[in-house]
Amino acid sequence: MSAQPTLDSNETKAALPPPKKSRGFMLRLLGIVVLLAAIGWGLWYFFDGRWYESTDDAYVNGNVVQITPQVPGTVVSIGADDGDLVHAGDVLVKLDPSDADVALAEAKANLALTVRKVRGLYSSVNGAQADVAARKTAVDKARADYNRRVALARSGAISAEELAHASDALTTAESGLITAQQQYQTSKVLVDDTVVASHPDVQVAAARLRAAYLADARATLLAPVDGYVAKRTVQVGQRVQPGTPLMAVVPLHGVWIDANFKETQLTDMRIGQPVEIESDVYGGSVKYKGKVESLGIGTGSAFSLLPAQNATGNWIKIVQRIPVRVVFTDPAQLDKHPLRLGMSLNVDVSLHDQNGPTLAQQAPTQPAFSTDIYQQQLAHADTAIKEIIHANMAGNK
Repeated sequence: MSAQPTLDSNETKAALPPPKKSRGFMLRLLGIVVLLAAIGWGLWYFFDGRWYESTDDAYVNGNVVQITPQVPGTVVSIGADDGDLVHAGDVLVKLDPSDADVALAEAKANLALTVRKVRGLYSSVNGAQADVAARKTAVDKARADYNRRVALARSGAISAEELAHASDALTTAESGLITAQQQYQTSKVLVDDTVVASHPDVQVAAARLRAAYLADARATLLAPVDGYVAKRTVQVGQRVQPGTPLMAVVPLHGVWIDANFKETQLTDMRIGQPVEIESDVYGGSVKYKGKVESLGIGTGSAFSLLPAQNATGNWIKIVQRIPVRVVFTDPAQLDKHPLRLGMSLNVDVSLHDQNGPTLAQQAPTQPAFSTDIYQQQLAHADTAIKEIIHANMAGNK
């Protein structure tokens, strides 16, 4: 019988299985951590997290002011190119003004001539009135001569022929008076209840001058608003027609965001709720502040070129998206970190404030976007008209 080998104490300890006490403790600790994290997340979601809606389907949008000619012409100068900053009133494009200048000079001359002709009408009234007075005197004299001859004819002092001549003279004088009175009335009607400046003929000539003045002024295309030039397609020497797109001016300081939320995300969304915005170009280092300005009136598919027709047998339910307009509340952020049209954004809307409406409750009282550049052109035309009328009055009314 062979002797079995004996194990020393160290080999015996190494052969024993490791204790399970430390492993169970670690598992319990991990479970507690997971449970606490789940409870913490649940509390955060219940009290705060569920009051936010976010989307990355959001893009920068803004006004694209088209620069189009109002009169035909040939381009002789281009004042700005893509990316240039322009201010309202800056010259963008100049057309050849030769034809407009000639038409303007002709309209000015026509207005001056019309003013002088109307002044002549007032003088004609005065002359016709004086002629009526002279005709009345002639009628009175002819009537007196006729009456005297009637008495003389009864006594036989004059012949019947002479009396007939006196009667003819009276008839002629009365006819002349009637004609003069009619001419006076005709002349008076042409100027009655008017002054030279308000006379219809002068008003017509002034309107023609306004049209010629505007055509001459519109040969120079001005920037309607402050912004940056984009989409320039016009070239020097190009013959353009009214309505031809030449370039665009984009006011980047007034951009907004079109964020497309799922319809299931709009349950608690209201106008006026604060919004936190991140852009892909700047990342999380820049957070813009904004607010919800309006919720879209329809889904994107409803206003598409080919709207979906859901009354078909192969209909599949798809969650739609509604465009929500978000405006920036701190314009200084756009000055420091400008955005361009079409840039991608991440939008996070805080839903805590539920007091706002889901639809606008009042109609706007001010224009959403406007310019006064064209009104100023007409004001200059009115000044030129007043100067021409005054210069051709020569002290008369």
